[in-house]
Amino acid sequence: MNAAAPRSESLILVPAFDEEKSLGPLLRELREHAPGLDVLVVNDGSADGTAAVALAGGARVLNLPCNLGVGGAVQAGFRYAHARGYRTVVRCDGDGQHPPAQIPRLLDALKRQGTDLVIGSRFLDGKPYTSTRLRHCGIRVLARFLSIICRKRVTDPTSGFQAVTGPLLRFFSQSYPCDYPEPEALALMRRQGYDFAEVPAGFRERTAGASTIQGWGTLYYVFKVFLALCVDRARRVDARYARSSLAEAP
Repeated sequence: MNAAAPRSESLILVPAFDEEKSLGPLLRELREHAPGLDVLVVNDGSADGTAAVALAGGARVLNLPCNLGVGGAVQAGFRYAHARGYRTVVRCDGDGQHPPAQIPRLLDALKRQGTDLVIGSRFLDGKPYTSTRLRHCGIRVLARFLSIICRKRVTDPTSGFQAVTGPLLRFFSQSYPCDYPEPEALALMRRQGYDFAEVPAGFRERTAGASTIQGWGTLYYVFKVFLALCVDRARRVDARYARSSLAEAP
């Protein structure tokens, strides 16, 4: 790990697993559209040249000893950010689907709306999102269920394009779901007293590689997420990590 001192208050977190083909172009876009922000690539046990591409692109690199999955990689990034005093983290996945040009929109919404989390939603900009019918249906059903348990409208429960700040960054550095991180984290943070907002954000097709969730696997994924969310609801809220408690902590 190259642990240089922070140059900014915000960190762009890029979890990446075998993304050597997508990572180079993404890092060039990040330098263009977010030139003042530090970039951390969490290399999640990649077997290809992901780490080398990240270093060549000027990013800080956190090499995990094995593949932890998206949730583990993202939490490692949150731990890195919190330990080094960053105030805000923007998550931007290494597959290139999240347009770096829209990072300022997330950061602006974070300041303007005063929430703990801002999610870039692919379903709020009025443009059709290219996806399979099964995947689109699964996301919509999951969004409705999360809207009910979160008591606030959710349109894109699986979006990894997010900006996190304040006590929530500290909370996520200590406790973050590993199996189905995006929907579980949203439900978990609401139970702990945190708030979120969604803003329109266009998504792009992958430039390389393929999604791990395809075809009928989408319905199986949604079913497993439902079970995980139901189990999470049965657990007691941990008062140590409630927003009110962490907001008062030094």
